[in-house]
Amino acid sequence: MKGIIATSSPPPQAGRIKRLKARLPAAGACLAVLLSACGGQPSADVAAIPKDAEVKDLYIVDCLLPGQVRQLGNTTYMTPRRPVQTTAQDCRIRGGEYVAYDRANYKTALKVWLPAAEEGDAEAQNTVGEIFEQGLGTEPNYEVAALWYQRAAEQGHKGAQFNLGTLYEMGKGVPRDKQLALNWYRAAWGITDDSLVYRSDAQKALIAQAEMYTEKQEQAVSAATAAATAAAVQAVEEKARLERELEEARASGGRSQPLPDAVAASGSTAGAAVEAPAVREDLATPEPVNMQGKNFGRYYALVIGNGDYTYLDKLATSVSDAQRVSEVLRNRYGFQVKMVTNGDDASLLRALNQMNSELTAEDNLLIYYTGWGNRRESGNYEVGYWLPVNSEPPPDDTYWVPTSQISSHLARLPAKRIMVVADSSFAGLLADNPAFLLASSAAQLNSEAYVSLRFPNRARLLMTSGKDCPLPASDNARNSVFADAFIEVLQSNKAVLTAPALYLDMIEKLESRQPELAPEFKAIKRAGDEVGDFFFVALQS
Repeated sequence: MKGIIATSSPPPQAGRIKRLKARLPAAGACLAVLLSACGGQPSADVAAIPKDAEVKDLYIVDCLLPGQVRQLGNTTYMTPRRPVQTTAQDCRIRGGEYVAYDRANYKTALKVWLPAAEEGDAEAQNTVGEIFEQGLGTEPNYEVAALWYQRAAEQGHKGAQFNLGTLYEMGKGVPRDKQLALNWYRAAWGITDDSLVYRSDAQKALIAQAEMYTEKQEQAVSAATAAATAAAVQAVEEKARLERELEEARASGGRSQPLPDAVAASGSTAGAAVEAPAVREDLATPEPVNMQGKNFGRYYALVIGNGDYTYLDKLATSVSDAQRVSEVLRNRYGFQVKMVTNGDDASLLRALNQMNSELTAEDNLLIYYTGWGNRRESGNYEVGYWLPVNSEPPPDDTYWVPTSQISSHLARLPAKRIMVVADSSFAGLLADNPAFLLASSAAQLNSEAYVSLRFPNRARLLMTSGKDCPLPASDNARNSVFADAFIEVLQSNKAVLTAPALYLDMIEKLESRQPELAPEFKAIKRAGDEVGDFFFVALQS
């Protein structure tokens, strides 16, 4: 990248964003260990090994798959072994190799990815850069990380371009240079003009690009709408067929097969034991959302509310907040919602893993977590945890779920856009979100030009309250103040709301209600972020 983007003096409305950004912790900075609420000290071994075999199988590992036997004419040959990130169970089923219950050791991770990186594979080069940046059991080596990112970025790998930009933004392994960081972000966005431009000229170019993109999308929207309608009709017909088969089975005196999911969703419980499961979901497949000439894809949500802890203090707001969030996502935005309440570690990981088979490359996934969280320092790196209801107080972290595993699952999921909203702490090597480098006001973050700029790229975003548990609102002890702000902003939106605009509006509400909260808005590293965004598209009334 040779060009530099220079920015003119910010307009007056930029003061609000500048003031809010000043409240954000520096990217990569270690925060205080949040153990005071549960007591105790960190154990020397910060990476837990789960006891349950199912949980072990649901952990994401660096897997080296065997080569494939292929034939070209009369020649038979074996392809090179291929590195992937997948669950331990999936790796084993596919005949792959991994280190059992590896405690994030960089040597074993490099053994999987380095050969492919040295052969020039851009995905592997980016992963090797992330291994060195993250440290994985040793001190991070940002200089080496930057070299590997550079190799992949020069091949056009968007994730590597974003990762390299974050290093320039933070000044880690390379000189701190926010203008050069912005250039790499622009490369990931697909803006290839390297000439010296000012903010006003850049914004004009973005508007022109958005208009061109909108025109192309309008040509395809009618076809996409027709396809979505056909799929919906097919789903209705399939449900009717299953209901007829069920009635026939009842008429013949019983059934030999379990009740189909599509019929179960209709509310029938005849012939089955009725329980109150920890997992509830809307089984109807959502339709793609179209607005402003764009097909935003289908929307899914995984809402986790943990409050009835066995060994830790119970939380009064979590389950109620999970239900309220689920309602607004379902009714106002058309999400298919899967809700996990008072789940243990296996339930949480199982729900994440099941999303892998449900999502496609054009879908959106929102993960909302409310419950206990924790952070621990490990050298220059922070280890974060979500605490399921079977968690024990420190130093026993056996059933704690590392947020590194959450990030690894996000990297594996095929969805185009994923956002995690945690009314709790979330730690790890995260990066400042570059949205604030481009826009000078919250209104610009919702503009059609900005939406079009971020629309094509994958996103892995995080917004968190920054505390280790939800804080009750002053006027209702059963509602979290963070959840209140989240729901209010979503309910007030009438069109397309971007994730950074949601964050700024929430900050404005929280400043007057709970000023000690320090919410964070970040892109999640090593999860496949490509400088995209998450869009909340309100249903038309």
